[in-house]
Amino acid sequence: MFREMRRSKNLIDIEITKELLKNGIDGVLGTISENGYPYTTPVNYIYYNDKIYFHSALKGHKIDNILKNDKVSFTVITKNDIIEESYTADFQSVIIFGKAKLVDPTKELLLELIRKYSSNYTDKANDYIAKHQKATQLVEITIEHMTGKQRVKKKMK
Repeated sequence: MFREMRRSKNLIDIEITKELLKNGIDGVLGTISENGYPYTTPVNYIYYNDKIYFHSALKGHKIDNILKNDKVSFTVITKNDIIEESYTADFQSVIIFGKAKLVDPTKELLLELIRKYSSNYTDKANDYIAKHQKATQLVEITIEHMTGKQRVKKKMK
């Protein structure tokens, strides 16, 4: 169902891939618009209980797309160092294919997002969640296929 990675020598072990995903800062969500064009948007996310979660407004382009077609891709780039003199880059990335669905913004999941992105302000998290929870949509991606990839080249002398 999913293609094998062409350069399999760059494939990262699944446990390392999960660690990259857990520690990544942002990802790019890919959905399909009703006109058939892909739509990609950067999102902050958490990798939690082997799923991806991110928050959103209650309405918008990505929400409309997910409601019409739940198949998505999600990409995280954790390293991308350009090595000019060798016309290449050192990089690490994760690509996911899965199915997205809208889920209730539970306090547990919202706290996980806050812990990741605002760890110095967790003491105020409960008040923030109480104030914004009703205006927040969470999206859950169930992962069907995931690959991690890296390439590390040595600099030319």
